[in-house]
Order: sequence, then C-alpha cells, then structure tokens
Amino acid sequence: APKDAKDQQAPNKAGETVGKSKLEKETGTVNDRIFDVLPNYGTVENAKALPPLSSGQKFRLGTASVFDWAVYPFNGALAAIAQAKNDPKSWGQGWGAYGKRYGESFADNSIGTYMTTAIFPSLLHEDPRYYQLGKGTFFHRAYYGLNRLFVTRTDAGETRFNYSESVGNAAAAAISNIYHPAEDRTASRNASTFGFLVLYDGLSNELKEFWPDIRRKVFHKNTP
Repeated sequence: APKDAKDQQAPNKAGETVGKSKLEKETGTVNDRIFDVLPNYGTVENAKALPPLSSGQKFRLGTASVFDWAVYPFNGALAAIAQAKNDPKSWGQGWGAYGKRYGESFADNSIGTYMTTAIFPSLLHEDPRYYQLGKGTFFHRAYYGLNRLFVTRTDAGETRFNYSESVGNAAAAAISNIYHPAEDRTASRNASTFGFLVLYDGLSNELKEFWPDIRRKVFHKNTP
C-alpha cells in the first residue's frame, strides 16, 4: 500500500489514542486505567500538542479524578493505616475515629487534586494534562515524569515552572488545618501533607509514563 495509506492504518498515530467518553474526546485524553483499576484521567498518549483546555474542562478533569470509584477504597486503605498507627491520637479508635480519618484522607487528596488540576491551572493558565513521552531510555523517561512536577505547559503551548503543582499543594496543605485536629496544626504536619501530595503526584506521573509499556509487554494489550 502507498505510504499515506499505511499511515492512516497505523494504530498509534499522534493524537489518535483518545478515550471514548465525552470528556476524553473533548480534552484529547484517555483514562487508560493503570492495572485496569487506578484512575488515569488527564493523560495524553501519542500527541505532542493539543488545543488548550477551558476552565470548565479543567474542573471536569479534576472532578472525574476526585470521585472516581477507585478513589474510595484507596482512601479507605490510607485511613486504615492511620487507624493502625492511632494517628492522630486524640481521635482514638473505633468506627467513629475511622470515619474521621477517612474523611481527612479524602479531603486531603481531593483538595490537592482540585488545586493542582483545576483551580490554579485555571488562574495561572497552565495545562494540567500529562503528556506521555513514550520513547527513549528508561532513565530519560523516568526523569521526564519526575521533571513534570517542576515544568509544565501553559495554555499558550509554552513551558515554564509548574506553579500549579507547588502552590496548589501548598494551598491544600494550608487548608487542611481547618479539619485536622488542633494537635496536627503544626508546621511539620503541614510539611508532611505537602510532601505526601507531591510524592503522590510524582508516583502518578511515573505510572502514567510507563503503564502503556507494562500493558503491552506484561498484559499483551496493545490498546487501552
């Protein structure tokens, strides 16, 4: 077949891998669930540039991530760990205490997601989507995923420091003082909350970057 015809039949042309939902089609993303479970909203496969997102689309991506079904058992596990550690001590034990810890975990992660995906990207005109590199050495791609914590795209297609990531998570940590108990309203606890949110985002970037490789090589699935 002529080269053009072959290109049209290629399964992974730039920008072709887009999810089926209305939100995915509008934003050029694909929620290719990691290990078929973990949510993967805002991820761009096989595209180097896309039209900018509106503020409404940024908030819809954030909402999809916050209320995805897989988030509930994830926060339940974090609350169980805190319950086992009796952290914070003033809440004690029992189902009532577990409920408080669950709410605390859900609020921490939800506020952090909205701040870094919707609120600050809208205010600062930054693109919250993760553009997979998809090629190169393992270390180059791992560095790229980590580097996205500090470098992002603007709505105009330029690159700059990722203010939404740092300022957004710092704001989320500060807001958490409202619902954390008095004993937890300390600089060290705020720093640990900020660090956890950034660490979670960094781990999420690495999973988003390498999941297509794992999907193809381990699970033998060529498409999401």
